[in-house]
Amino acid sequence: MKNSVFLILFLALNFSFGQIVKGKVVDQNNAPLAGANIYFDGTTIATIADENGNFTLNFGSKTNSILAVSFIGYETQFLKSIDYNKELKIVLKEVINSLNEVVIKKDRFTRKEKLKLFREQFLGTSAVARKAIIENEDDLYFEYNETKNILKAFSDKPISIKNSALGYKVNYELVNFEVNFYKLSISSSDVVRSFYSGLSRFEDINLNPKILQQREKCYRGSQMHFFRNLVNNIWDKHNFLLFKGQYQDNPNDYFTVTKVDESYKIEVTKQEMPLTTKSFVAEFNLLFDKKYQSKIIFETTTFYVDKYGINTNIENIIFSGYIANQKVGDLVPANFGE
Repeated sequence: MKNSVFLILFLALNFSFGQIVKGKVVDQNNAPLAGANIYFDGTTIATIADENGNFTLNFGSKTNSILAVSFIGYETQFLKSIDYNKELKIVLKEVINSLNEVVIKKDRFTRKEKLKLFREQFLGTSAVARKAIIENEDDLYFEYNETKNILKAFSDKPISIKNSALGYKVNYELVNFEVNFYKLSISSSDVVRSFYSGLSRFEDINLNPKILQQREKCYRGSQMHFFRNLVNNIWDKHNFLLFKGQYQDNPNDYFTVTKVDESYKIEVTKQEMPLTTKSFVAEFNLLFDKKYQSKIIFETTTFYVDKYGINTNIENIIFSGYIANQKVGDLVPANFGE
């Protein structure tokens, strides 16, 4: 099963080391939105607006993660570029029509069956993921297209996930969730493609030694671990090895890494590909720790990676295998270990 999992809208923010972002969050009537969330997507770097809507957010190195500002009942705003020499004034628009007002057609599958499938394809099925709990499942609703064998999921509110195995609470704003089946089914064994995207904010709820050890275990072999190793040229049998087909190869023959400010520019050497895969720039097999196999396909010749392992072209870099099977229940925040 090929499963492409990514967070949307990764765009570089021109931040300098040790900067502070200050601003105010208001509604369209200029009334302050106390309690609005301001956070870097996929991290624990976050703050909350005070009673006057004011906030201050400290951050470290330049990151490819976007800055999100959210408040229940209002449209989340994504800050793609910031003049950090000025205080921000962020105006959120009230949501006029709830997604929940959409008429969902009846189908042959029960809500219980759809929820089970959603947990498997969104949280995952690993031992860690199975301990994660969605605390507001009632906010989820589904649409199954029996003509195309596609299940979609929606939520008007952020999905609240308590991940006891990793000691995190995750608030996930679901933008898209879609599962394609090869036949009329609601079983994960019949899934052809599973895709979801959104924005996530992590909060620490437990930091005991066992939790920290489990976080490290989930990090190792992950997509984030791969990109961090790539920019630092770390390749060995206890980390990642690169294969061209069945044969181990030298990564330095295919990747040129250049330090640019606080990020890294990666240039991928274009390979000769079959006519049926014209959009592919390069394709490799990966082996992690001598046992976990993945495949990576590049549809771009150039991308940038920040110190956290977040890259600017995630929609053009496709994983399958072990890395792709890691879902929300297995994730650690992008600033893990930094």
